[in-house]
Amino acid sequence: MLSYALRRLLGVIPTLLVIVTAAFFVMRLAPGGPFDQEQTLPPAIAANLEAAYGLDQPMLVQFGNYLAGLAHGDLGPSFKYKDFRVSELIARGLPVTLTIGTLALLMAVGLGVPLGMTAAWRHNGSLDHAVMGVAIVGIAIPTFVVAPVLALAFGVKLGWLPVAGWESGSARYMILPVMTLALPFVAFIARLTRGSLLEVLQAPYMRAARAKGLERGALLRRHALKPTLLPVVSFLGPAAAAMLTGSLVVEQVFGLPGVGRYFVQGAINRDYTLVMGMVIFYATLILLLNLVVDLLYGWLDPRIRHD
Repeated sequence: MLSYALRRLLGVIPTLLVIVTAAFFVMRLAPGGPFDQEQTLPPAIAANLEAAYGLDQPMLVQFGNYLAGLAHGDLGPSFKYKDFRVSELIARGLPVTLTIGTLALLMAVGLGVPLGMTAAWRHNGSLDHAVMGVAIVGIAIPTFVVAPVLALAFGVKLGWLPVAGWESGSARYMILPVMTLALPFVAFIARLTRGSLLEVLQAPYMRAARAKGLERGALLRRHALKPTLLPVVSFLGPAAAAMLTGSLVVEQVFGLPGVGRYFVQGAINRDYTLVMGMVIFYATLILLLNLVVDLLYGWLDPRIRHD
């Protein structure tokens, strides 16, 4: 298992190199630049700014310099946030994004798995139809619709929760963003769990256990839970990354100072280094989460051997 994890970690390097290369050249080929403004800068000032940030050099030279800095852990300076390095901006926004994303993931698993298992156990019953009906609605409605609806209902109409802003350690500011991020994934996980458990319940060893009179709770815990969770775990890798990247919309709607907000502002401002830093951050996160999912597979199903 350890050797497999090390090989996968080494495989992250060329994958990141491909992602960095594609992102670098696609951004530079896009129209506009970091110093384009509504009022055109005098040529001399524009030339000085480009020289200060190395933008007057050939594209390949800029790319080589960026890779050299990246090899030393330097993501470069932000073009728009003066006196800030990209790594500093990520460090400032990361606690907010991780807090919202982690709580949303826990909520999605904590609600989705029990709902899916309950629906499967009550297969074709009224509870099954109700859970799956709500799940379909949750999947169909996008995040950018759910966020303002929740803000309007619980923040504006009822006045129970703040609709924007962030106060560290205050749960009131977390509830709406966490609910917005988690609800679609609760629906996805509930559907996956239901379908997986229905398949597991048809296995011969499960029918034998039920025939022997094993109590339902023990049957689910001892024999059905791990194989049922296999497709759910497979989904959690990209889902966890999607919750963090999905926070781009949520952080904008609720005014949260997370990394997603910096990503959006960097893209609008053509802040090359900031966008590159965010791309590297998200790509690394996705690759590592997928590795964690592969390792969890070996724990849930002993038949899987990575070596």
